[in-house]
Amino acid sequence: MTLIKSISGIRGTIGGSTGDTLNPLDIVKFTTAYATFIRRSGRPQPSGRIVVGRDARISGEMVRSIVCGTLMGMGYDVTDIGLATTPTTELAVRMTGADGGIIITASHNPRQWNALKLLNHEGEFLTAADGAEVLAIAEREDFCYAEVDQLGCYTSDDTFNRRHIEAVLGLQLVDCEAIRKAGLRVCVDPVNSVGGVILPKLLAELGVECKVINGEPTGDFAHNPEPLEKNLGGIMEEMRSGGYDFGIVVDPDVDRLAFICEDGRMFGEEYTLVVVADYVLSRTPGNTVSNLSSTRALRDVTLSHGGTYTAAAVGEVNVTTKMKEVGAVIGGEGNGGVIYPESHYGRDALVGIALFLSALARKGCRVSEMRAALPDYFIAKNRIDLTPQTDVDAILERVKELYRDEQVNDIDGVKIDFEDKWVHLRKSNTEPIIRVYSEAATMKAADELGKKIMQIVYDMTK
Repeated sequence: MTLIKSISGIRGTIGGSTGDTLNPLDIVKFTTAYATFIRRSGRPQPSGRIVVGRDARISGEMVRSIVCGTLMGMGYDVTDIGLATTPTTELAVRMTGADGGIIITASHNPRQWNALKLLNHEGEFLTAADGAEVLAIAEREDFCYAEVDQLGCYTSDDTFNRRHIEAVLGLQLVDCEAIRKAGLRVCVDPVNSVGGVILPKLLAELGVECKVINGEPTGDFAHNPEPLEKNLGGIMEEMRSGGYDFGIVVDPDVDRLAFICEDGRMFGEEYTLVVVADYVLSRTPGNTVSNLSSTRALRDVTLSHGGTYTAAAVGEVNVTTKMKEVGAVIGGEGNGGVIYPESHYGRDALVGIALFLSALARKGCRVSEMRAALPDYFIAKNRIDLTPQTDVDAILERVKELYRDEQVNDIDGVKIDFEDKWVHLRKSNTEPIIRVYSEAATMKAADELGKKIMQIVYDMTK
């Protein structure tokens, strides 16, 4: 059993001992700490309201009840938007003028996991400093609950899925007319969560015929919910039966998006952001941002449109912060996360789908042809297992020094950019390991680069 406390929230497996898992006592503790932080943050003209949304996990109703009751006990009015995607909840915070929001979701983690993701009044994830303060409040248990006459009120509002869809359809670059005229047919796998609630409605509004597999929002996931090729045999086989223009896969909270070509081959989750950015940049030239571990293809596409590409540290809040700094028109992460500021600063699969459909309808080509037109790279993902006594920071410093004549970025681990490839080393915050991502023009070259760096590290530990 596992409980992980981080600056982005708290996540863990359900059941077991307090302090070791995500259980009712720890849910109360961290919800209280978050509410305490929100009150102390001193937002001008606070509304006294916090939004709560959840994915369809089996434990979701239990966690939701505790979270909502605790917030009311802290004197906050609660707007419970029910089964909702992460981006829907983010938008709901802004639409209601709430002081913050809690998303009950463990994203792509298996069914036994759940989590609290914490939002500020902009509907964006807390900064590292704010997240650290929430953890410190929880550790001190510096709590004070409301007197009986100051308890919060509870409101249920299930209108936000509709409002989210309307906001997507209203984006300037979403060409609803062209999409409707294209007569497209797709297959969708929302892996038994909230994507099954909202995506068919979005696609129906756009005139796209869809078949949904694993659509019932039971939280009993039909397969590993991370949208990677190894987990998607079912929809890939369905695609090969023919009759579809492409396939759509999301994770349980619908902030990650992957496409499948009409012939059943993966489009590649790294290329979700790239293809959407290519379309956006063709209409609104500007700058882009992705994290250090994402494909170089976004940089190439950005330069081809006359823009500037910037890399950010891994983590959505780091990407959005950098996007604001450089005025990026689009950005995100290579895990299928599309962040389009014209909508909001958060990964949003609905926005990604609508922009992708617009690009496809305008081009009038096959999805496999769209993929073939993009720069081609391959990423190998490896890990170095070390002992708890290993000084990982010292190892990374030695690697950085060894490659000092190359282009090195050390804002998040060590990334070494060579002329035709790169390798990125990041230490885990929870395990004695170093994650090694490497990219090159072929998978063989990418893996060889990663293995070369891994051997250098192993030699350093002897």
